Amino acid sequence: MKPISRRHLLRHAAALPAAGLGLGLPRFAQAAPEFSLKYGNNLPLTHPLNIRAQEAADRVLKESGGRVEIKIFPNNQLGGDTDMLSQVRSGGIDFFTPSALVVATLVPVAAINAVGFAFSDYGQVWKAMDGGLGAHVREALAKMRLHAFEKMWDNGFRQTTTSNKPIQSAADMSGMKIRVPVSPLSIAMFKGLGAAPASLQFSEVYSALQTRIVDAQENPLPIIQVAKLYEVQKYCSLTNHIWDGFWFIANGASWGRLPPDLQKVVAGAINDAGLKQREDIKKLNETVQADLAAKGLQFNAPKSDSFRAALREAGFYADWKKRFGDEAWGLLEQAVGKLA
Repeated sequence: MKPISRRHLLRHAAALPAAGLGLGLPRFAQAAPEFSLKYGNNLPLTHPLNIRAQEAADRVLKESGGRVEIKIFPNNQLGGDTDMLSQVRSGGIDFFTPSALVVATLVPVAAINAVGFAFSDYGQVWKAMDGGLGAHVREALAKMRLHAFEKMWDNGFRQTTTSNKPIQSAADMSGMKIRVPVSPLSIAMFKGLGAAPASLQFSEVYSALQTRIVDAQENPLPIIQVAKLYEVQKYCSLTNHIWDGFWFIANGASWGRLPPDLQKVVAGAINDAGLKQREDIKKLNETVQADLAAKGLQFNAPKSDSFRAALREAGFYADWKKRFGDEAWGLLEQAVGKLA
């Protein structure tokens, strides 16, 4: 499986048409497509998700004999996450790739993959999300008349940066002022570790770290790089404390209108593209870590044992087990071991 190079990304981006027209798709000269489907997302053209989605769209057009066209609208062209989730439910758009935490506003169990320190590595992530836990979430989405494809796309693990000391164990979190997103799961997790979480807009993170309103923050490595947080942080601890991914979802009625042979074509192309995107993100993270280290960020990789123990003692896992329910929690523990 060939990773996407920076040159490849830029070449594809340069070849794309103006915003609002969707990404460029090869056209069959004569007949108009029988099914023209709109896909919206919140990521830029150069992100691996959009590069691989374009490959899937090209494949669908070819393998369907020109019967199915997927038009891609990236970078919030069709609105923010909340808008697009509403549109894919109503049929205003046909496809959307929200993160699990966005989907959880509609289907709460979808947030289960973001339970703190549940996954220690990608092996456990894909065992759960390609297995029983992923199937359970897809069933919950189906009840909301949304069809979720079998393979989740990767959004990466979140890591912790600090200004004063590396995080070696849960004890280092005690009293730490850390910026977190406005997410009940994230806030509860850091409180359970004895930290002092502060919910700030992402646009405020750099200045808050610079002025020491907070001492730490947590995000995937590519975000840390793009936001230049290495300028105001000294350490990066690879805590892998939360993993999040994108569900590729379709409006249920729109999906149902496709005949079975075309559903097979579309599902095959989208799932295969998702697997390739996972490899892209893995390679991207390796490249970004090397770049951040070269810029002076000091890395360490703490083990998850002390963090899990602290959260267990604080009642975090027991509380969220009640919220998600025994069935979903049991499927999570099948992949990661005993938590609560």
